Amino acid sequence: MATSISHSPPETEALGETWGKEAPFGLVLALCGDLGAGKTQLVKGFARGLGIDSRVTSPTFALVNTYTGGRLPLFHLDLYRLDKREQILAAGLDEYLHPRGVTVIEWAERWFLEKPLPIRHEASVLLGHPAGRKVLTHLMRWVEIQIITESERRITYEDFGV
Repeated sequence: MATSISHSPPETEALGETWGKEAPFGLVLALCGDLGAGKTQLVKGFARGLGIDSRVTSPTFALVNTYTGGRLPLFHLDLYRLDKREQILAAGLDEYLHPRGVTVIEWAERWFLEKPLPIRHEASVLLGHPAGRKVLTHLMRWVEIQIITESERRITYEDFGV
């Protein structure tokens, strides 16, 4: 697990940009944090790191924004308006867990019952699915953003998967 302290929104974007430059095909970035923590700032930088020139906004009402034009397509999900796991499952978003590019999920803690558990070379995630435990075989970066002060954020992250 790694931790970074951001002292401003531009620093949060810079971290996202670094991650975007290094992002492999199939990556799922699971972002957790309170309203105003900086999740969308991180996504803006991530998109820039992928080489995407489009204006990045949170898809709060659309659920998913798709951005192309970079080295990989970016699927940006925002689950803020879905407050029950059943609503998320009914929305049919499972395909974004195995993206044809990269996926970023804001409010990921609403979908996943808990942080992934490393099991051999797979990421095992509890999904709140009627079938119970589901094994995912992709790379996931679990990111928790905590507000320290008005301008400072603690960004803790850990990678899981193949």
